[in-house]
Amino acid sequence: MSNWTSLWYVWLILLTVFLLLLCGITASCIKFCCRKKRPPVETFPRHPYDLTVTAIDSDSTAHSTVT
Repeated sequence: MSNWTSLWYVWLILLTVFLLLLCGITASCIKFCCRKKRPPVETFPRHPYDLTVTAIDSDSTAHSTVT
């Protein structure tokens, strides 16, 4: 049987995995908190607009409608 304290490379691998996991959890929490505090931004704001339709016929005069 080998002594666990003499296997320094096992402890080094475990410490590396633990630190990577801790960094990932911390980055996820920071990203979640920053996204929650920022107000949502609309990419295309909706503006009311006017539409003019003009119909010209050979038998009648020009008609226009604004909606």
